[in-house]
Amino acid sequence: MSEVTGTTWTVYDANSMTQAEIYGHVLAELAETRPDIVGLTADLAKSTKIGIFGDRFPERFFNVGIAEQNLFGIAAGLAKAGFTPFVSTMAAFVSMRACEQVRTDICYQNLNCKIIATHGGISFGTAGSTHNAQEDVAIMRSFPNMTVIVPADGIETANAVRACIDHPGPVYIRVGRGFEPTWYTREDYGFEIGKAVTISEGTDITLICTGVTVLQAAEAARVLADEGLSVRVLNIHTLKPIDEAAILKAVVDTRRIITIEEHNVIGGLGSAVADVIAKSGKGCAFEKLGLNNEFSLVGYPEDLYAHYGLDTNGIVDKVREVMGRDFEEDEDWEDEV
Repeated sequence: MSEVTGTTWTVYDANSMTQAEIYGHVLAELAETRPDIVGLTADLAKSTKIGIFGDRFPERFFNVGIAEQNLFGIAAGLAKAGFTPFVSTMAAFVSMRACEQVRTDICYQNLNCKIIATHGGISFGTAGSTHNAQEDVAIMRSFPNMTVIVPADGIETANAVRACIDHPGPVYIRVGRGFEPTWYTREDYGFEIGKAVTISEGTDITLICTGVTVLQAAEAARVLADEGLSVRVLNIHTLKPIDEAAILKAVVDTRRIITIEEHNVIGGLGSAVADVIAKSGKGCAFEKLGLNNEFSLVGYPEDLYAHYGLDTNGIVDKVREVMGRDFEEDEDWEDEV
C-alpha cells in the first residue's frame, strides 16, 4: 500500500486508475526517499499524470512548455548534473518530434534519464495519426544504450517504474492513454527487466505479447483451451534487452509462434522476436499480429483493436489459421541451421 499527498491506494485500485495515474503516484512515492529524482514535461502534466509528482515536489518539477526538443535537452543537463530525470510526454512526441534529442542528447551520452511515454500505440485512436504512436518502439529499440519496456497494465507499470530507478542508462517506458484493462492482481509475480513472464504454459503454440495485448492473449488461450489446444503465453514486457532464452524455448517446445503488439509489425516486438529466431537457425511457423505497415484508422481504441485483430477474437482466429498450416515438424534441427 502507498500513501502519497493524502491519497491512499493499493494495487487493487488499479481497476479504477490509469497506468499513468499509477506511474504518477509511484514516482511521488519513490521521490520521498530519492532527492535525486526530478520531473519534467512539456505542458502535459495533467495528461501524463506527472503532475501528481509536481504537486508534491514543485521545487523539483519543470514544465518547459510546448517545446519537446528543449525538454530532452534540459533533462540531459540535469542527468549530467547527477539528477535522475523522469520525463513525461506523449509517445508520438518522444519518438518523432524529439527523436534527435533523445538519440543524441540522451542515448549518445548514455545518460540516466527515464522516459515515461503515455498515449502509446493506438490508445488515443480518436486523435488520429498525428497522436498515435505506432512506430515508437521501433525507433527507441534502434538507439544504442536505450532500454525499452511496454508494461501490460497499471500494476506492471508500477513495477517497471520502481525497477528503472537503479537500472543504468536511459529507459523508455510506454503506457496507454486511459483505462486499459488490468491483467495482474498482485505486484509480486516476478517482474525483472529483460526477463519474460510466462502467463500460461503450453505445448501446441506460443503467443508472445506485450502491453495491452497481454490480457487479450491470455483470454484467447482460455478460449482455445476449450478447443483442446495447449497455448503458451509469454509477456515480453522488456523489448530491449529481450529475453532470447524464453523465446527459443518456446520455439523448441511449440514450433509455432505468433507475436501480438499494438504497433506496426515492422520494427517492433515481431521484428525483435524474428531476429532471435533467425539468429538461432531454428525453424517454426511464425506470424506477426499488429498494424500491417499502415497508418491507423481513427476510432475508439476497442474498435481499432478489433479491426486489427488484436482483441481476443482476432487472436483466436489467427491461432486457428497457424495451427492449420503444414510445416516440417521433426526433432532434427541440423537441416535448418
